[in-house]
Formats: sequence, C-alpha cells, structure tokens
Amino acid sequence: MERFHYFIRRLLLAIPTFLGITFVVFALCQFVPGGPVEQMMLNMRGAGAGSRAAAGAAISQEQRAALEKHFGFDRPVLERYWNWLVRQRAGLAADSYMYPNKTVWQLIKQRFPVSLIFGITGFALTYLVCIPLGIAKAMRNGGPFDLASSVAVFTLYAIPAFAFGMILKVLFSGAAEGFWDILPAAGFRSEGYAQLPPAGRILDTLRHMVLPVLCYMLGHFAVLTLLMKNSLLEQIGQDYIRTVLAKGATLRRAVWGHAFRNALIPIATGFGDVMTLMFAGSVLIERVFEIPGMGRLSLDAIVGRDYMVFMGILSLTSILGLLGRMVSDLAYVLIDPRINFKSS
Repeated sequence: MERFHYFIRRLLLAIPTFLGITFVVFALCQFVPGGPVEQMMLNMRGAGAGSRAAAGAAISQEQRAALEKHFGFDRPVLERYWNWLVRQRAGLAADSYMYPNKTVWQLIKQRFPVSLIFGITGFALTYLVCIPLGIAKAMRNGGPFDLASSVAVFTLYAIPAFAFGMILKVLFSGAAEGFWDILPAAGFRSEGYAQLPPAGRILDTLRHMVLPVLCYMLGHFAVLTLLMKNSLLEQIGQDYIRTVLAKGATLRRAVWGHAFRNALIPIATGFGDVMTLMFAGSVLIERVFEIPGMGRLSLDAIVGRDYMVFMGILSLTSILGLLGRMVSDLAYVLIDPRINFKSS
C-alpha cells in the first residue's frame, strides 16, 4: 500500500511538472525572432531568408496583423497555451508550418518506428554488453584484463558519437579507398526494400542498423560498465559477502548468488531513460547516417522554426521522461523487494 501511494503521488506531481516544462518552452517560442509570421512575410517577399526588419519593410501593418491572427499571435500567451494544450491536444493535433496538410502527430507516426527500433536495440545491447563486462572487471579488479579493458573503454568514451560514426563509415562503408565496403553508409532501408522477400527485408534492415547502433551504444558504454564494476566491488566488500565467504562459498558463488542482485540497483536508474531514448532518438547520429527518425525531425523543426512540431515532440518527450522515472523506481522494487517508499 505504501508503494501504491508513492506511485500515485509521483503521478500527481508529474502533472504540474509537465505543465511547467511545456509552458516555459511555449512562452519562449512565442518571442523568439524568425517565427512563422516572419517566415511567411519573407516568403511573400520572395526572399526566403533574411531579418525581421527586412521582412517588415515590405509588408504592410494590415498584412502583418492578418498573419498574426492566422497563426494566433494576436492573442495572449496564456490563451494560446490553453488552445495548444486542450484544443490541439498538447500540440499533436496542430498543423505543421513546414509540412503543409500534415499534423504533428502524422509526422511523429512516420518517424517514431525508426527511432523505436534503434532505441530498443541500442539500449538492450548496451546493457547486455556492459553488465557482463563490468562484472568481469570487478572479478579481475586490478589485473591485466581490468587495465586493458579500462583503456579501451575510456578511449572509446573520449570519441564523440558523431565522430565515431564518421570513422565507422570510412572503415566499413567504402567512404574512402582501401577500406571495406560491406555496410550501408546511410539510410534505414535500401531502395529495393519493398521487392525483397521477408528474410531479405530483415537482413537489409539489420545491415543498415549495425553502424548507427554502435554509435548509440558508445555514449553510455563507459558509464554503465564502470558503474556496474564499482557497484559490484562495493557489494563484495560488505559484511554479508564476507560471511558467505567465511562459510566456505566461492567468490563466484557469492557474487552471483548474493552480490549481483544488489549491485544492479544503481544500474536500474537508467531503465527509465530508455523510454525517452526510444522516442527522441539522437540528433547527431541520425544526421550522420541520414536516418529519418525523431532526432532528425526535431532538428529540422528547430532550424525551420516549426514550433508546433518542436512543441509536440517536447510534450511527448516530457511525458515519457516523467514516466521513465517511475519505471526506474519500479525497477528498484523488482530488484530488491525490501525497498519501500514510506519516507519518500
């Protein structure tokens, strides 16, 4: 019952948090220069680009007022925010400025499956590799394997994900002469994807996923590996492990039978982040590999001043982020049922 009340409180607190996040960003977007009104004025002049002052010089005040009314900028910020939140369903039912005759939700539905596939795959592989590697480093703490793996982990961690992506493209995608050309350099599917048999489609998708997923893993690889190692070492030094060893159990049995589960508790903090990662994607990685995912859609919306698309993505990302924190708390309980939230 205490846990139930805790999660209810967290759920109720998520509502004002979501409203605060979206209102602050929404209000800032209304006053940033180069918005939809200015963009439309520039298009009417045939310039396509330029400053607000240049646009205003060629457009009458009546025309500007008509544009502001069309986009809703003639009303107070609170009223516009209420319309965005309620009538436009947190921006999902709003029309995009950049993509005519398409709502924000239609654009998100097109891009979300791509980010979902990359997010789940990258998350799963990261944990499947980092947890065993962290355990192996802890079991061989201070030995040659621990030192060599630490050098490799920190070297990879020092390379930005987008730079690592460019290196992979050079090495494995034929971007430079003298290297392998065995994997696609960009995109999510080949041009003849629709004509491939089911097995061929799966293989084609997997080939396109190899390099981007490696870049997805790079960002969390070192942190999770060292977190797992240090957490396990801390548990091995506890009195209850010494007691188990004193009773004649081997270190391996003590680790897997007792310390491993408790060492997973700090790792569980990242479980909730997968929800945001699956949705938001990675802007730089999707840009490097030309993947039509959510990260690239977010970047295009920001560059093109498509505030409705940006706010729609922000609203869903905020919701998933808040729910992800609750998922992390739930993971704590599943890993160690002794945890309670009475004092939370």
